[in-house]
Amino acid sequence: MFTPQPGFPLGDIPAAYAAERRDSAAVRAGDAELTWEELYRASDAVARGLRLSGVTPGHIVPLMLPNGLDVVVAAFACLRIGAVPQPLSTRLAPAEERAILALSEPPVVIGLQEGASGRSTTVAELRRLGAGEGEPATELTTVIGPSWKAPTSGGSTGRPKIILSGAEGAFNPFDMEAWGLRPGERSLVTAPVHHNAPFSTAMTTLFNGGTVTLLERFDAERVLSEVERHAITWVYLVPTMMRRILALPEPVRARYDLSSLVSVWHCAEPCPPATKQAWIDWLGADRIWELYAGTEAQAGCTISGTEWLAHRGSVGRPAWGEIKIVGLDGTPVTEPGVAGEIFMRVADGKPPAFRYLGAEVQETHGWSTLGDIGEFDADGYLYLHDRRSDMLLVGGVNVYPAEIEGALTEHPHVLSSAVIGLPDPDRGNRVHAIVQIEEGRTTTPEEINDFLATRLSPHKRPRSVELVTEPLRSAAGKLRRSALRAERLE
Repeated sequence: MFTPQPGFPLGDIPAAYAAERRDSAAVRAGDAELTWEELYRASDAVARGLRLSGVTPGHIVPLMLPNGLDVVVAAFACLRIGAVPQPLSTRLAPAEERAILALSEPPVVIGLQEGASGRSTTVAELRRLGAGEGEPATELTTVIGPSWKAPTSGGSTGRPKIILSGAEGAFNPFDMEAWGLRPGERSLVTAPVHHNAPFSTAMTTLFNGGTVTLLERFDAERVLSEVERHAITWVYLVPTMMRRILALPEPVRARYDLSSLVSVWHCAEPCPPATKQAWIDWLGADRIWELYAGTEAQAGCTISGTEWLAHRGSVGRPAWGEIKIVGLDGTPVTEPGVAGEIFMRVADGKPPAFRYLGAEVQETHGWSTLGDIGEFDADGYLYLHDRRSDMLLVGGVNVYPAEIEGALTEHPHVLSSAVIGLPDPDRGNRVHAIVQIEEGRTTTPEEINDFLATRLSPHKRPRSVELVTEPLRSAAGKLRRSALRAERLE
């Protein structure tokens, strides 16, 4: 039975599993399915099409595709020729898309429509190109690329950056171990794969010979029905989804057989203790797991439900890399129960976990921070307090106020703006924009929303807009977001 060893080319994964389980399902989405043989044939043809389109090892290839079979085919095609798959949202505003593509200047962009932009093509077109209309296929040599993924981030500066994984396009058990993914897992990925964690867990399931089911669009009851339908053993969720599933009527939740589930993993945003406790009460503590890390993955924590009951509110102990707490005065914190900023770095002797395109890595002796505030307890369990940075978590997705404020400043009547997060019982935060306009102008919140619709993705657009005429910034240009937020919570 094939088991990939460290260093095995990721681009050869479909062929290796197809050789021994050709008719077994590899990936599902809705009622569509690809067997391992079909995945191998499709990704091989698309890889050839990419080569003929000018893609060479090391090129970043944006995948502007929704959850579905094509995004997996395209990702493996990239890995086959040493290119780096870059999953991107299909709903990027034109300005966002241009900024991201300018960083990597890809030869092609794989999307839903051929020719939608100058370099765009589709999986179907690449497959036709690679198949050569029946001509004998030339030998395609698999290449191990310099990186196996290139997720993006809006960045705290409001400018996008690409986060190139430090791991090359060869098998590495790291992600499997970090996420508790076993060989042969039947995984359900419920979030869009243009985000890092869903993409990583979907692909890692396949690297380990499992079957991944991609939910095209989140629906609370659909999660439960898919678990029963495919005897799912592993599920990825964010706390917003967990709350929505809990909100289903009890008879609906009881309707489905969830006995196949071995583990439910959540991450991306803080999980309210009441939500986590409810899931533990429902499915059992041994099934509920949490991971805390950044896309950069220098270090991270995991915690089981059983551990969490003994350390309520913790995100776990370091599972890889090193984590330390530094006081706001820059002094390392060594005592338990004392809060400070969380810093991370890779373990001694390990290569860098990532590199940026579009930003400089801010680190000292390998240590860098996500801007989170937290503390360790006496047993070495980490607890998060709040974000030192202004980044908002909205439904498990990072939203950067600076990016929204940058778009607002393009409006001719806007003098200044402050974007804050207000509590939302469903999504954790609601994006609220306080917009200073010129006195005497008849600008409306609706006009502001319409203006942003052409510049920002839907999840970044404010749910509420407040128009003011008084200055939001001091004479020195400082913006006191915390004070503005506190005033609106009174």
